[in-house]
Amino acid sequence: MAKKSAPTRKKSASRDIDYKTYLQLPTLLDAQKPISAAHDEMMFVVVHQTYELWFKLILFELDRVQKIMNGKTVKDEDLRTVSASLGRIVSTMKLLVSQLDIMETMTPLDFLDFRHVFRSASGFQSMQFRELEIRLGLRSDDRIGYDGKSYENYLPAEDRKRLQTVTKTPSLLDQLDKWLARTPFVETGSFNFWAVYRKSVMDMIAQDRAAVEANRKMPAQAKNMELGKLDGMAAQYDKLFTPQPSADLPWRLSQKALQAALFINLYRDQPALQAPFKILSDLMDMDELMALWRYRHALMAQRMLGAKMGSGGSTGHDYLVATAAKHRIFRDLFALSTFLIPRSRLPKLPKQVEDKMRFRYSGKKDDAA
Repeated sequence: MAKKSAPTRKKSASRDIDYKTYLQLPTLLDAQKPISAAHDEMMFVVVHQTYELWFKLILFELDRVQKIMNGKTVKDEDLRTVSASLGRIVSTMKLLVSQLDIMETMTPLDFLDFRHVFRSASGFQSMQFRELEIRLGLRSDDRIGYDGKSYENYLPAEDRKRLQTVTKTPSLLDQLDKWLARTPFVETGSFNFWAVYRKSVMDMIAQDRAAVEANRKMPAQAKNMELGKLDGMAAQYDKLFTPQPSADLPWRLSQKALQAALFINLYRDQPALQAPFKILSDLMDMDELMALWRYRHALMAQRMLGAKMGSGGSTGHDYLVATAAKHRIFRDLFALSTFLIPRSRLPKLPKQVEDKMRFRYSGKKDDAA
């Protein structure tokens, strides 16, 4: 009887891979090619290439966030994923700012040794950074002109085509607006939160007004100034509470979305609102860090160039400072602080509303649902 041969093992489809091959280090480390004899140019190249790698990671994380946020509904369990990616983006943006510390180990004279070799090149031409701005929600109309022209004029044709495609897709700010506008809890049955909240706000303003008017020690000019501030505050609240066309609102977010964001901020301790509050906080952190990065970059440009023209033909420091102030995307979330009132004045939510926002694990039959 013939002896059966032992079954042959299939070779594994995978193979051992070493560190250098996995990270493609020969390609990566061969990409730094300074074109002058200046010592500091190597640092300059490495820092800017690293920026592009961090931009790539940020866009990668943003892909996941936008894919989730683009749904007609966003599952509760997906909010943790959104928050995780936003948190990673925030941490990465902190690195963008801190990398400027490395750049500033170079003196202005050191920079002049090689600046001439890339005079027409500029970080302004970074396609990835422009894509990031657009996908977050920066509109063309909100941009400051670069040397009197659109930033597109300074990009290669293939980059312009790519960014034009990106512009046609919903931004994260657009997705945020729709997600917030779907927020439950604000109106449940006969309960209308905003009617109750508006009364609490107006009562607070009326009490503050009475206190100012009764203060005999306050000079008339100061009293009029304080009363004017209270009038302005009341007008802001009216814009938030009174239905009106979106075109007449001073915010990019819709009125319904802004109201929901305020509700989340006011009742963020409720379990169902903790993840949404974290997401809103992450978005503000991103906006703040981008503004900080631009401003730090502006200071560095002034330190290195003084009043000289910036690389690529920009106005250098002045242009960068202006973008830090104007190229803001989530400024509406910052404006929410205008509408906050002390916890002691917050309306008490009905039990049925609180029950919907809480997790209950007591094991009782009534809580099993």
